[in-house]
Formats: sequence, structure tokens, C-alpha cells
Amino acid sequence: MNGQFSDQLLAWFESCGRHNLPWQQEPEPYHVWLSEIMLQQTQVATVIPYYNRFLQRFPTIKLLADADIDDVLSHWAGLGYYARGRNLHRAAKMICDDYSGDLPANKEQLLTLPGIGRSTAGAIMALAFKQHDAILDGNVKRVLCRFYAVNGWPGQPAVEKRLWQLAEGLTPEINVARYTQAIMDLGATVCTRSKPQCDICPVASECLARKQESQDKYPGRKPKKTIPLRETVFLLLENRKGEILFEKRPATGIWGGLWCFPECSPDDDIEEWLLAKTGFSASIIKKLSIIKHRLTHFRMEILPVHLKVKQCNNVKAMGEQQWCASGDALKFGVPAPVRNLLLAMSE
Repeated sequence: MNGQFSDQLLAWFESCGRHNLPWQQEPEPYHVWLSEIMLQQTQVATVIPYYNRFLQRFPTIKLLADADIDDVLSHWAGLGYYARGRNLHRAAKMICDDYSGDLPANKEQLLTLPGIGRSTAGAIMALAFKQHDAILDGNVKRVLCRFYAVNGWPGQPAVEKRLWQLAEGLTPEINVARYTQAIMDLGATVCTRSKPQCDICPVASECLARKQESQDKYPGRKPKKTIPLRETVFLLLENRKGEILFEKRPATGIWGGLWCFPECSPDDDIEEWLLAKTGFSASIIKKLSIIKHRLTHFRMEILPVHLKVKQCNNVKAMGEQQWCASGDALKFGVPAPVRNLLLAMSE
């Protein structure tokens, strides 16, 4: 069945697969690596404009490695999962230091680079270096779970182990790059999460989920848990020049390395907190509408408060800070809620 599966998939790919994605036109290792990192947890249509803009600014691994992290993150801003951008930058430096600026064509070496896991390394080996290796991204998991009627949530170790065995067994020794793109395309365009198009699927005749008419059952759902709520206050501090104060967030944690407004708790007295933490004496101009923002592991409710700084007494260190006109701040790496606020302020 393994050979039949790959043959049917490859035949379908020739006429129905995606052949015009930007990173397919020049599938050199850097382009493949960049695209695979951007495509983690993100759909192709969203990635394409970011990929093109990023590659225009950082056309080589060397230029990426030499760039300032703020510049890198400003070109990642809006794509989300910012650790990917930080890891990409760190990995570029390691590649220049350890591999003369060339992405290594060795899986074990790829796995030592920040942000590259087993599936991403497999994709790079297959797509960039045409080496026999399997992948197991979200699309492939869905295809395999349905085709073999694999029970359970793919995030469970036992289920994931089974899926890797299946993925490795199906991956052909030849045409591995085309097969890898084909199975990703099948999951992205035909064997979709909802309303799979089984009538045009090249492997539908042997798909166990289709035979059982239980496509919606697979893959198994992740066990539900309560999504915690975090509440915070964004302090939009404006000085006499009309500039807004920004702080660079710590490298780890939410929005790591990005520029943001100072924050305090909703339980704090804002003016007293400011005076104690920063030395700024300020008065509230306006409290804006609460912003609701969803992240992977929690949701946020953000209260933006616009304040006018009256005077500054012995500013206390709060990390890297910068006064900046709201329009100019859009050039920084800023998280989506900050970007949206800045755009609203500039209107």
C-alpha cells in the first residue's frame, strides 16, 4: 500500500498541487528554511507577503545574522509567535559561526539550531537537499489520522510515535521533495480540517475514515481546558513633544524582544505606580476601550490609558526605553495590539 499511496499522491500533485509558491521558485536551503519556520502554526496565504518582505530585507543568511534583532523583529511583527523570529536570528549567527554561512545538509546538525525540530529538519532535508526524510506537520498528521483511522489526539506521545512510523513508511526513496510538498498540499487544500473534499482526494478509495464515514472524528481533539484570562493596563505616556514612551520587553516571555508600552496591573493606582516606578508625574487624559487579544495559552484584556507627562524626577531604570513619535514607532518590532493602537492614534 505504501508505494501505491505515494504513486497516487505524486500523480495528483502534478496536476493539482501548488507549484507557484515563492519559496518553490528558488528552493535553495535558506529559502526553504525561512518558509518552513514562517509556516509553523501559520497558513500559506498569511506567510507569503511576510516571506517576500523578509527576504527582500535579508536576502542571505549572512545579512540576517549581521542584522540587529530589532530590525529582524520589525519585519516579523504581525506574523505572531515571535520566538520564531528570535530563533531564526540566533540560528543564522550559529550558521555563520559554525558552518561558514551555509545551512548544514545534515539532519543532526540542523536539529542543533534554535527553532528547528524533527519535522522542520525533515522538510529542509527533503525540500532543500532532496534527501530521504519524513515530515509530520499539522497537515500531514490530519491526512494520516484519517487515512489510517488513528485514534487519539496527535499531541499525545503514543499517537505521535505511531504517526511518525506511518510517515516514515510512506515517504518514498525517490521524488522525496515532490512527495513532501504533495502530502502537505493534500492536507492544506483537500483533506482540510472541516469539510474535506473526499470526492477529489487521490487516496480516498483506501481511506479508512472515509470508509467509516467518520472523517470528522479524525484527528482526535485536544483535551479541552479553561483558557486563563490576563488583565493588564497599557500606559500611553505622552511627553511635551507629543512623543510616546516605549519599552523593550525581555527576550523571553510574551512578545519577547518587542517594543511595547509600559504596563501595570488594573489593581494599581496608575499615577502613583508611575511616580514610584519611573519617577514620572503624569495625569490621565483618557481611558480607551478595552482590547481583547487571544494568544496560544491565554487570552488578554488590555485597558489602554493615555497620560500626559507633567514632569520627570530621577527616572528609575525599567529596561530599555525610548521616546518616539507614534508614527515612527511602527518601524519597530511591536506586537499586534500595540500596532493597532498606534494606527488608531495616527488616524
